[in-house]
Amino acid sequence: MAVAPSGPTFSIQDVPFSYRGAWIDISPVVAENTYADELHLVSHQTGLHPVLRFVPSDRGAVVTATAALLTWRRGTGLVESAFEDAGTIRLRGDGLGMRIAAAAGTLTPFSGTYLYRDPVDGAYVFTSYETGRRYRLTVLRGDVDGATGVEALGTAERSVTLPADRPWEVAVEEYDTARRPYRHTIAFDEVHRAAATEFAAFLDAVAPWRGPATPAAELAAYVLWSATVAPAGFVTRPAVLMSKHWMDKVWSWDHCFNAIALAAGQPDLAWHQFQLPFDHQDSAGALPDSVTHSEVLHNFVKPPVHGWALRHIRRRLPEPLDRAELAETYRRLARWSDFWLTTRLAPGHALPHYQHGNDSGWDNATTFDGHRVIETADLAAFLVIQSRELAELATELGRPDAAARWSGTADRLRAAMLNELWAGDRFTARSAHTGEARQSTSLLDLMPISLGADLPADVSAALGRAVEAHLTAHGLATEPVDSPHYTADGYWRGPIWAPSTVLIEDGLRRAGHTDLADDIRHRFRALCEKSGFAENFDAETGTGLRDRAYTWTASSYLILAAPVE
Repeated sequence: MAVAPSGPTFSIQDVPFSYRGAWIDISPVVAENTYADELHLVSHQTGLHPVLRFVPSDRGAVVTATAALLTWRRGTGLVESAFEDAGTIRLRGDGLGMRIAAAAGTLTPFSGTYLYRDPVDGAYVFTSYETGRRYRLTVLRGDVDGATGVEALGTAERSVTLPADRPWEVAVEEYDTARRPYRHTIAFDEVHRAAATEFAAFLDAVAPWRGPATPAAELAAYVLWSATVAPAGFVTRPAVLMSKHWMDKVWSWDHCFNAIALAAGQPDLAWHQFQLPFDHQDSAGALPDSVTHSEVLHNFVKPPVHGWALRHIRRRLPEPLDRAELAETYRRLARWSDFWLTTRLAPGHALPHYQHGNDSGWDNATTFDGHRVIETADLAAFLVIQSRELAELATELGRPDAAARWSGTADRLRAAMLNELWAGDRFTARSAHTGEARQSTSLLDLMPISLGADLPADVSAALGRAVEAHLTAHGLATEPVDSPHYTADGYWRGPIWAPSTVLIEDGLRRAGHTDLADDIRHRFRALCEKSGFAENFDAETGTGLRDRAYTWTASSYLILAAPVE
């Protein structure tokens, strides 16, 4: 079996094997932080659902994964798998058998998987209640050793077994209700080569600058490419999910970092990332907390980093936005800002507020330990940046009155942030009910450095010094390691995160603190090169924590690995 170059090799325990546009992957991850012994075909339609188990005839088979080829190998026995397209997986074996079984052991009227053999073409079809989709197995070469549980109800093993003693090949398709019998027109090796070629083109587009100094760029690109899904359900555009593990959503600030990383090389995909949450903007102008195939959540929001992100995206896009795109983006961004400046502004107050840590994206940061409903400097700073971006958009659209209004809004918010929340060395947070101010040791309180040169020099210098106190050998801890509130795996109470790193690195650089920005950039890159693209990282050891295939972490690596603009 000839094998073509397939891109970076990776651990299937950390990164799922998938394909651009697919809602399915092959992975041992079958639920939140839950790993099965066998690899599964997992669908992300209607949530994360393991549908089929892949059980090699020799349990000692070793699995290797590249961008275009997944392999089980035991001695001279081999099973290979490659995506033919976003909904079709090809598998072939020689000297190693494979049992493909329903992941669910019990079929009820409302759950589980049913197996039948289609009399039209002889294919075996698994129908899944959890995903609402069908999974058809068509034999392309050889024959099966047997099928178990065909048309069985209740509790039963439902599986198709491929032989170990003779070559075989099958196709597994995910589809809705019906489709014509599968007919393959290209050989497996060509399927493999086509997938490898497609990924290589994506890699060349998003990381043309890669080299020996950026050894994780290929895997970062694969994490993005493989986590991309086609429009379906509430996902109105091609979308990069946060992960094809259990974090299989688009959150309304995560998407910004993916859009920035993609903007130069994949401008259309980048633009879809930026706009997708705005497709679900509510009547008040608020963006949803998150969007996925079968739900849109509005119980929280996320921070307004979108003006900051739009500035970076526009600078990277190879072609400027046309007037219609500019006008629609202005309208959506203005409504998002107005949400904060009306519904989140208490009477007589100059600064808007968060209602919970989740609204900030820093769910449990120590900033929220005193009160939950608070006015914070990071929120004010993001809205200053966003208002200035709206002023620029209005000017480009020939709307001078609107431009003046947004510039005035930015100036008022900046002044209120400095007058009401600056404590001489760092910012405080203030209860939106009582006005009681409280200072924490969270990195969140230093986020106004994102204003860059729009800060007074003394404030900028103080923030730079405070940022240094959060530096470990691996990067910026969200809570200092000597804080009594520090927890190694404490989510936003200690671990290193990608978005905070990118925002602060960018702000420091624009504020003139280039040496510190360079140091943070290099430490974070080294962290990803050592520990992959985890949701977050232990600040002291650099160990990757929680979900290990996080796209905003991969995007942040690409952003910080690209040449400095």
